[in-house]
Amino acid sequence: MTVRRFEDDEARKGDLAAARPGRRPAWRSVVLAALAAVLVLAGCSSGPASPPTTGASPPRSTSGLGQAPDVRPSESGSVSADEAQRRRFTAAATLLKTKPGVLGILVRDRRTGELWQAGTTDHPIWTASTIKLAMAVGLLERARAGEITLDATARRQIADMLNVSSDDAATALWNRYGRDSQLTRFQQRYGMTGLTTVAGYSRFWGHLKCTADDLQRLMSYVLDRLNPTDRAYLLDAMRSVGAIQHWGIWAAGAAQQPGTKNGWSIEPDPGGKHWVTNTVGFAGDGQRYVVAIMYQLPPGKTIDAGVHTVSDLVATVFGARTPARVTVPDPSTGL
Repeated sequence: MTVRRFEDDEARKGDLAAARPGRRPAWRSVVLAALAAVLVLAGCSSGPASPPTTGASPPRSTSGLGQAPDVRPSESGSVSADEAQRRRFTAAATLLKTKPGVLGILVRDRRTGELWQAGTTDHPIWTASTIKLAMAVGLLERARAGEITLDATARRQIADMLNVSSDDAATALWNRYGRDSQLTRFQQRYGMTGLTTVAGYSRFWGHLKCTADDLQRLMSYVLDRLNPTDRAYLLDAMRSVGAIQHWGIWAAGAAQQPGTKNGWSIEPDPGGKHWVTNTVGFAGDGQRYVVAIMYQLPPGKTIDAGVHTVSDLVATVFGARTPARVTVPDPSTGL
């Protein structure tokens, strides 16, 4: 799998201070420079110029991390779909840089195998309700293997946990089906290697931290390895979530057929209590893209800021309208 990091052109040059709002887009400088070169070459006897760079992948970085590409029109003067997507990733990375707190986004292209990322994707952040997706996956798998029985009550609780992010349903399922013994499965089978309990708190579904990398691997497991029947159930549930979760990956737009499991809560950390607004899911034809975003806001910032930030990142990546039209959960649900 190829990993690409998308940063703006100024950051790639090492001039972070120059990356500010209102600066002339870097692609215009590239085009102007190219036109100047053509005019110079027209008056000399050198050979023909090389064709412009195209394709979905940015150039390799000597640091080992993919960085923002120089996006240029194709020879016909039009912009290819791959170039347009690269522009959207670059725009999302630039938007991310303007936001305070700890924020990271991962988008995995299941068709090409590439993984685009920007921001901080390996910092452990409170999972909030995103861990409910792992719980649902584990329960469905264990039931299919004959290890547990899911009666009508349990199946209704799974549905409520996914649809309206019911905490009561999650707690009932947690207590009934193994409590913290479920964590080993999440870590070892679903690739959530960064998933940890929080010191000083009980080993409970609501007291966990993970990284955006962990959420990406969890969603990839669902799409690539889960039993087809169980997968179909989860995808349908994630596409039809209640209004309380109409944000995050939902902001990709109906044309992308997105599915999401969101998480939002007020959590304690050094520096004071703060909101987290996380989203994990998929978008695109055939669930082409896996998306995971985790956002730890600074103390004092509101849930509105977090919801709009992660939603606008998703909308930017998928070419949907911004500011994204979202439903912000009642802040009391995070207490």
